[in-house]
Amino acid sequence: MMKIKTILIDDERKALAILKNKIERLCPNIEIIAETQSPVEGVALIKKLEPQLIFLDIAMPDLNGFDVLQQFSEPNFEIIFATAFNDYAIDAIKHCAIGYLVKPIDNADLVAAVKNASKNIEEKTALAKNKLLIENLGVQTFQNKKIVIPSQDGLEFVKMVDIIFCEGVEGYTKIHFINRKPMLSSHSIGHFSKLLDNSDFYLVHKSYFVNLSYIEKYLNEGYLILSENHKVPVSRNRRQDFLNNLKN
Repeated sequence: MMKIKTILIDDERKALAILKNKIERLCPNIEIIAETQSPVEGVALIKKLEPQLIFLDIAMPDLNGFDVLQQFSEPNFEIIFATAFNDYAIDAIKHCAIGYLVKPIDNADLVAAVKNASKNIEEKTALAKNKLLIENLGVQTFQNKKIVIPSQDGLEFVKMVDIIFCEGVEGYTKIHFINRKPMLSSHSIGHFSKLLDNSDFYLVHKSYFVNLSYIEKYLNEGYLILSENHKVPVSRNRRQDFLNNLKN
């Protein structure tokens, strides 16, 4: 079994000890080559030791986890962020399909995150995703933020603002764009409704998740007319909430 060279960075000594213990017990393919409570030292260790994977706490003094990432012009290492839950942070990470764990760290979540990171290391997707995260962190408006959509050829980075709506089709999601052909993702509609939550999208029906910016008309029989002449149903039990939301 190939061992994954890993560095742990967390300013809390106890959290670092717990994480190390869990990794040693549950993740035999992980080789911890360094650990530190100092994010500044962490940057130096990454540059010196060139790990494949980093466990990186977000909320730290001096440099937070995102600041650490931004010290690298070519961050080609896989990251699993750790956070004590912060909406903005989690949203930013999810948009880029990067791993994260919520403290206190659950054993099953840790194993799943490491499994996913191992797959990503084989597929060499870290650099593109890390660069997207850095780009998104510098973007204040939703309009210019991008999300990662795995496609048959690799990863596609699309601006949220270009999505008219997502349509659930037999467990897959068909994503309809402005001014280009739709694409099919193997992720479910539920994945996209979580990914694009807290933005300008609304789940109007269990199979339809629409960008509110593209609504042109609401029909009383319970349909929306969207840009490019798309007609989408609004489910009966969501109509009142949806209309209230539009008015606000």
